[in-house]
Amino acid sequence: MNLVRVGITGYGFWPTRQTFNLLKDQLPLENRNPLKHLLTWKTQIMSLKKVESGEFVGYGKSFQASQDMTLAILPVGYSHGYGRNLSNNGKVLISGKYCPVIGTVNMNAVAVDVSHLAKTSPGDEVILIGYQGENEITVASFAETSDLIDYEMLTRLPAQIPRKIRD
Repeated sequence: MNLVRVGITGYGFWPTRQTFNLLKDQLPLENRNPLKHLLTWKTQIMSLKKVESGEFVGYGKSFQASQDMTLAILPVGYSHGYGRNLSNNGKVLISGKYCPVIGTVNMNAVAVDVSHLAKTSPGDEVILIGYQGENEITVASFAETSDLIDYEMLTRLPAQIPRKIRD
C-alpha cells in the first residue's frame, strides 16, 4: 500500500485538464505546475506558397482565402499522427508565434498561415508540441483540439518519427 502508479505524469503530462484543475489549488503558488514536459515535437518549414484572395487551399476546397496570404508547407500529416481533425483547426508555433493550420491536413503535409510573421524561410523550426519563445502548444491543448486525450495523442506518434534524447 505504498506504491503509486504515476502513468503519464512520468512524462511530464497530466492525465486530463480536469485532473490538473482538481489539484492545482493544492500546489505551491510559486510552482503551479511541477511537471516538466519530456516531449517536444518539431519539424521545419519545407516551402512557402503565396495564395491570393479567393483561392482555395486543401483537398475539397476546405479553405478559401479571404485575403492574400503566405502559407508555410510542413512535411507532417496524418501518417505522422497529426490528425485530419486538425484541418482548419490546429495551430503550430513559428518564430514564437501561433500560426493556424489552413486547409485539410493530408497524409504527409500541412499548410499553416504565416502571413503575420515578419520573415520566414524554408528550414525554420516549427513546434507542433512544445515551447518556442514564451508560447507553448501542450499535449493537452493539441489533444483537445483534436478531440483526443493526452494518452491517445502520445501513443499515436509513430515509431518512424526520429527521436532525440536530450540530457
